[in-house]
Amino acid sequence: MILAAGRGERMRPLTDTTPKPLLKVGGKPIIHYHLESLARAGIRRLVINHSYLGGDIEEQLGYGNRWGLSIQYSPEPGAALETGGGIHNALSLLGDGPFLVINGDVWSDYDLAQTGCPTGKLAHLILVDNPAHNPEGDFSLQNGSISSDPGARLTFSGMGVYRAELFGGCEKGAFPLAPLLRAAAADGKVSGEQFHGKWFDVGTPLRLKELDDMLTGV
Repeated sequence: MILAAGRGERMRPLTDTTPKPLLKVGGKPIIHYHLESLARAGIRRLVINHSYLGGDIEEQLGYGNRWGLSIQYSPEPGAALETGGGIHNALSLLGDGPFLVINGDVWSDYDLAQTGCPTGKLAHLILVDNPAHNPEGDFSLQNGSISSDPGARLTFSGMGVYRAELFGGCEKGAFPLAPLLRAAAADGKVSGEQFHGKWFDVGTPLRLKELDDMLTGV
């Protein structure tokens, strides 16, 4: 699943007429890099949620044929459902097994084929070194297990593998994902890994330009 429903307020005015996943870096929309990575990893079935200017995303990507993918859409009319609510809303499309979720506004050269969710865990998170805009990090990682313990933390990359059971008891509507992950981590149900490759959170026009410069060799 690619999360593509955010309004992109910090990206305005760029997102006044273009949904954030369709903003271009290196000559093509950000979301195209995700589709290419998923196809290389051998993933064929994909769900994309959308809200603001969601019709533009469907028109641009279609059913994913050009990438060898089969795309289904999970519309969120009106207001977006946040990360947790958006995933919960799409569970009926995601099948019975673990599923990979990627934030639509990150870019990385992480090999998606290498990740999964270990038996007995509800989630597996890919963490990265803390960027300048998130110096305190999000989660601790010790011996492959995620926790919210005080001390040295890493930043959640926006890439993770989840089981539907993580959302057990949740009600339909808008809610964040982080509290679910913290609760599951406290029960020892979240594993993780640290990724040392290239990763960008494309959350502002400045960071969008930095990524574009890197991809174009400026």
